[in-house]
Amino acid sequence: MKQDTQRDFLDPHVLARLSRLSLHARTLVEGSFSGKHKSPHRGASVEFSQYRKYVPGDDIKNVDWRVYGRSDRFYIKEFEADTNLRCYLVLDSSGSMAFAGDGTTKFEYAKRIVATLAHLLIRQGDAVGVQCFNDRVIRDIPPRTNAKHLHSVYDVLQTMRPEGRTDVVTVLHDLAEKIRRRALVVVLSDFFTDTGPLLDCFQHLVFRKHDVAVFHVIDPAESRFSVNRPVRFMDMEGPATVVTDPASIRDEYLRCFRAYTEQMRRGCLEFGVDYRLADTGTSYEAVLSEFLLDRMRRK
Repeated sequence: MKQDTQRDFLDPHVLARLSRLSLHARTLVEGSFSGKHKSPHRGASVEFSQYRKYVPGDDIKNVDWRVYGRSDRFYIKEFEADTNLRCYLVLDSSGSMAFAGDGTTKFEYAKRIVATLAHLLIRQGDAVGVQCFNDRVIRDIPPRTNAKHLHSVYDVLQTMRPEGRTDVVTVLHDLAEKIRRRALVVVLSDFFTDTGPLLDCFQHLVFRKHDVAVFHVIDPAESRFSVNRPVRFMDMEGPATVVTDPASIRDEYLRCFRAYTEQMRRGCLEFGVDYRLADTGTSYEAVLSEFLLDRMRRK
């Protein structure tokens, strides 16, 4: 097995700097054992939740005797139960993710985010699973918590190559039905599909009580469209090609691109989805730091 230092998507310096941060769920989640995230169930912790009336069979150690002294009635103190987190990292492995303007491909950039998040989650005692997909799920690693499992995640990321067409909508709808317990679902993709159906599958995941975060991975060449000479554009997920002068379509392209990302941002805000525009020209460490810090503040 390769050592972590040999993985091209892992930077030990980035891992060391981000190790001071934690990934927190924004909503209630359901894990397998005690952890640092809020559970929908009641349990034992230091954070008070509510009072309820005593019923036969309740443990009398949870009776609030001061309340009894004032009201002559028995009330039980309930506390928030803390649990570990189940996180599903969903990575678009379709052909369009192989695009690179002048630097890193979108797929390599997304892999670095996935690997770093997996490392942080395992370190804090949470369970991590990974799904790689194009028009179907190619690899599916169920969530687990141990260090050996993390190496399995790295092995899959090391061997994955972006290819084929994408069908992110069907994949996410299927995932929403598959996951039975409340979880954190992090999707990394360039989301080359219509916004309506895409937002529908986000809403489906939220309806199933999952905490959803999406990293919209784009290349600077896609957001700026700075090509100045006639060029042949090739479909990276099919045989189509087109030759055009970028200067004649630049204004309309940029208008459509900005409208699309704004629709994504507004739709995610409406459904409570954590939307992140991840430009490959920006350090992935900076993108992750903002993501983690924002969730820590919200907690």
